[in-house]
Amino acid sequence: MEQKYQISEAELKQLQRIELEMLVELDRICRKYRIEYSLDGGTLLGAVRHKGFIPWDDDADVIMLRREYMEFRKACRKDLDHTRFFLQDYRSDPEYRWGYAKLRRKHTKFVRQGQADFKQQGVFLDILVADNVPDGFAARRVHHFLCFLIRKALYSEVGKQQECPVFLKYIYRILSRIPRNRIFRLRNWLAAGTNRKRTELISHYTLEYPKHCRYGLPRECFDEMAEMEFEGKTFYGFRNYHLYLSMYYGDYMALPPKEEQVPKLAITELELTEPEFP
Repeated sequence: MEQKYQISEAELKQLQRIELEMLVELDRICRKYRIEYSLDGGTLLGAVRHKGFIPWDDDADVIMLRREYMEFRKACRKDLDHTRFFLQDYRSDPEYRWGYAKLRRKHTKFVRQGQADFKQQGVFLDILVADNVPDGFAARRVHHFLCFLIRKALYSEVGKQQECPVFLKYIYRILSRIPRNRIFRLRNWLAAGTNRKRTELISHYTLEYPKHCRYGLPRECFDEMAEMEFEGKTFYGFRNYHLYLSMYYGDYMALPPKEEQVPKLAITELELTEPEFP
């Protein structure tokens, strides 16, 4: 078993500064090319509740619709600061197996437990890509099951080493034999079919949502963005953030118990750099 790295308070602050640097770069490109995005997850919650990072949070997230992400990806080819950053998805990294993109900070290391063999391991900003979810009782449930299979198949390279009990490792070993590109073709086929018309719900297909919103979150959340303060800078978030955060977290303004106020990502190696801000 790999030795877990215990991140210090000073390292956590520097890690957050690097993630802020990446948010600034993403926001610069999105404003220049009029690409809509929102802070997401704990980053959106941090903006609303803390006006910045949740003090113990060790990652950062944004979300955008698939059409916006494709524009962002195209813009990054010519406008991303490639001396500092690398946009990682399954197209740019032949070993990448996650259903969302990451903006990586070069000259850093942030090695997740069970992922030491992967090449691209820098500090990252998650860029979640949202797609429509079919309307209708049966279609929605079939779609949810297919997304579950896709998520598990993509995770299988890690799961076959990390999971307990042993029988799960064998299941992941079987799933890991499915060619990676076939899994992404299935995901893209699902997205293309559902994105043809507006639907009630939207979700990131390879992210497991809480049970009370397991099929997705209201489409209306994505209809309008608004500027919000985060670490003394201005980024975009859902104007109707209350609906989004309420569905995702419940009473989102309540702090978790003290014992849960800790970094959540298990890592085995950490190397940081000094961020650069314009």
